Amino acid sequence: MAKDSLGLIELTSIAAGFQVCDTMLKTADVELVLSRSICSGKYMVMVRGDVAAVQASVSAGIGSGHFSVIDSFVIPNLHESVFPAISGASKVETLEALGIVESFSVASLIEGADAAVKTANVELIEIRLAMALGGKAFATMTGDVAAVQSAVDAAAAVVGQRGMLVNKVVIPHPRPELLNEMI
Repeated sequence: MAKDSLGLIELTSIAAGFQVCDTMLKTADVELVLSRSICSGKYMVMVRGDVAAVQASVSAGIGSGHFSVIDSFVIPNLHESVFPAISGASKVETLEALGIVESFSVASLIEGADAAVKTANVELIEIRLAMALGGKAFATMTGDVAAVQSAVDAAAAVVGQRGMLVNKVVIPHPRPELLNEMI
């Protein structure tokens, strides 16, 4: 089966994070993508696998985490460009228009980034997850101005529905030095 589904649980407790991670991995045949503390004393567990396995894993993790769960998601059929953007492996040579979406939560931002790349022909540059950001997250993307505007609006709508949108920006003709600051 395809391992193109992603699940995440964001928690207020580091101790609960370890417990949730163990529960998630014991519940279903999933691959651990990330399990770590993040800024503001939170913890994040991210797994990938087929849809049913990820759903079972996240559901069990939520049950194990009880009151410590801040946010969670399961994204079936995650766009293939999201994984490299999370790991920082995306390689962009030039900036066309630059789009940025900023969120108060990791979970809502990843869902928004997935919506962005499924909505318009943009290239994700990076998805930065809560480290040295006070627990916030942001995604950067590039493409032509109309595509970036559509993608940013789609991402902001997803993040905003959860009440987690900090800001969204589209820069039509960014200075090339900005790309050096993102890499």
